[in-house]
Amino acid sequence: MRLVLAIITGAALIILSVVLFRTASITSRQITVEPVTPITVDMRLAAKRLTNAIQYKTVSYQDHSKIDGTEFLRFHQYLEEAFPRVHSTLTREVINDYSLLYTWKGSSAALNPIVLIAHMDVVQAVDEEQGDWTYPPFEGRIADGYIWGRGSMDVKLALTASLEAIERLIEVEFRPQRTVYLAFGHDEEIGGRNGAAKIANLLEERGVRVAFTLDEGSAIVKGIVPGVTKPVALVALAEKGYLTLMLTATGEGGHSSRPKHLTAIGKLARAIHRLETNLMPADLRQPAAGMFDYLASEMPFSMRAVVANRWLFEPILVSRLERSPATNAISRTTTAPTLLPETGTKENVIPRQAEAIVNFRILPGDTVQGVKDSVDQIINDVDVMVTQSGHSVEASPVSDQESPEFQALHRTIRQVFPDTVVAPSLVIGGTDSKHYEKIAENSFRFIPMRLEKEDLKRIHGKDERISIENYGEVIRFYVQLLRNTAAE
Repeated sequence: MRLVLAIITGAALIILSVVLFRTASITSRQITVEPVTPITVDMRLAAKRLTNAIQYKTVSYQDHSKIDGTEFLRFHQYLEEAFPRVHSTLTREVINDYSLLYTWKGSSAALNPIVLIAHMDVVQAVDEEQGDWTYPPFEGRIADGYIWGRGSMDVKLALTASLEAIERLIEVEFRPQRTVYLAFGHDEEIGGRNGAAKIANLLEERGVRVAFTLDEGSAIVKGIVPGVTKPVALVALAEKGYLTLMLTATGEGGHSSRPKHLTAIGKLARAIHRLETNLMPADLRQPAAGMFDYLASEMPFSMRAVVANRWLFEPILVSRLERSPATNAISRTTTAPTLLPETGTKENVIPRQAEAIVNFRILPGDTVQGVKDSVDQIINDVDVMVTQSGHSVEASPVSDQESPEFQALHRTIRQVFPDTVVAPSLVIGGTDSKHYEKIAENSFRFIPMRLEKEDLKRIHGKDERISIENYGEVIRFYVQLLRNTAAE
């Protein structure tokens, strides 16, 4: 017995020693940078140009017939007037009627270009919501140090900030060595198939291969990453895939006074319950794993120990991630029943068929077919048919966090935002980046908006806004990124 205790104690001491050693060995992965001299930007005029851009109701609708093409064309004209140096120096092409592609020709054909992505379209601000806005959503108001309105966060700020940056760089006679594309789609909010996809196809036809793309996706967050008090610049290296399945349950119909033991509606409810209680397995994989590697040195000792010793504590870490919907989403393919199409005709008639729509956001490493197969196995009911509804998108490839392009982006963020720590991350929604993957070595998703928890609900919600100070930072970020990646 003493021998057994001695062996157990010895093993525990060895494990403890390994845990402490690995924890102590963690060092910061943040790049040390020298301060840079920021370019001068007249923020009064820059803020006004963004508010003007907000006033154009470039709204996307699932029903394409509702899209106001005239408003997009008016917005094109406004951009030409607001950024004259850009439009006299860069080549502008209108793609598929409403999307825009700008080309800033570099001096070296040997360097692969870069693509800065944004989109012109915004989501609706529905009538019942407009009354709740502090300022009307398309007024473009400057008040209390903020720029207010639909698109001030998603994502006209990135579009105008990149134009502001290039306008100023042209003014100071900056000439790119690497070709720079600005790709502004007009339908990102409904999938980008008529905008970004057409631009990407055109570039592919021209034989263009780009070093990296930069799009919306993640931001600089504070008070959101557990255990980290500093602002965290999350640079997404991938985005989740998309799949919607329809569940169709069948059973005997009849009068409600003579129900069978399990009706079509009952079978459907059972199937949904099985899906919600048998979720896709959680797994900490890239790029979420890389996020913890980059942030471990900023965490308290206990969390640092867990991250540094995932070989031992990963179940604990995954369990903690599962507690929050936001962090749960980066660790698994999520399951969300979202619609119950109209079922039945009368309150006293048992329907023969019942339907439900379930949406899945697919974790990189999982596949559309794999999710379909899992759903069939989980439901395991011959009376419930599972079919795909609408289009599906595979999860994106994961870009390389060790690449020179990521390091350049990391360095840029640290130069413009020295108070932040940088980490890889995952976008749990979708962006236009997916359309450019076929021509891009790496795809990054990041706009340096400063967000706290209460700001997250503003995106696609009411009272979108960005501070004038932060908007200035976004402009300077694009300036410095181009200096670091496209300079002669």
